[in-house]
Amino acid sequence: MTATMPSPVVLDGESVRLEPLTLAHVPDLFLAGGGDDEVWRWLPRETPRTERELREIAAYLIHDRGHVPFAVVLKETGRAIGWTTYADTPGFDQSVEIGWTWYGRAVWRTAVNTECKVLLIDHAFDKLGYNRVLLKTDALNTRSQAAIRRIGGVHEGTLRRHRRRPDGTWRDTVYFGILDDEWPAHRERLTSPLPRP
Repeated sequence: MTATMPSPVVLDGESVRLEPLTLAHVPDLFLAGGGDDEVWRWLPRETPRTERELREIAAYLIHDRGHVPFAVVLKETGRAIGWTTYADTPGFDQSVEIGWTWYGRAVWRTAVNTECKVLLIDHAFDKLGYNRVLLKTDALNTRSQAAIRRIGGVHEGTLRRHRRRPDGTWRDTVYFGILDDEWPAHRERLTSPLPRP
């Protein structure tokens, strides 16, 4: 179990800023991904069809003691374009999970996800002293699995029929981990500029 959940902080990157999620972010977030079934396809709640529904989900994360949620703000526009969280990890010592992550489609296949993960993993290891960062996803979500592997996640197992999806079907959950001593090499690979031809 995570001994102490992290305190909310602002994590500043080149193109994104992670700041504590508040209900003031909801209008931007709804514009970014509200009502979009593809954005919400793999998340544990049904697609929010109204700003009010998204506000209820955000309020749950904000007030739940097992999550520390961040709004992902695109620095170029100053608008929130998704969210991500640190989450408690019962059964794992000195560990924290990164999860409940979504971004509006406008930033898919951009540097946003990589930059967010680098900010969160750096903070977890360098500032908070965790031993492990966990990431998990639906066994059917191959795009997410590829993204997790790309940042250095090592497949640690699959929990069969781990939980129900919003549509009532069973989800198998794929677990990945990154250890503190593995991260520097992955970070170097992810943040080094590409060599010029």
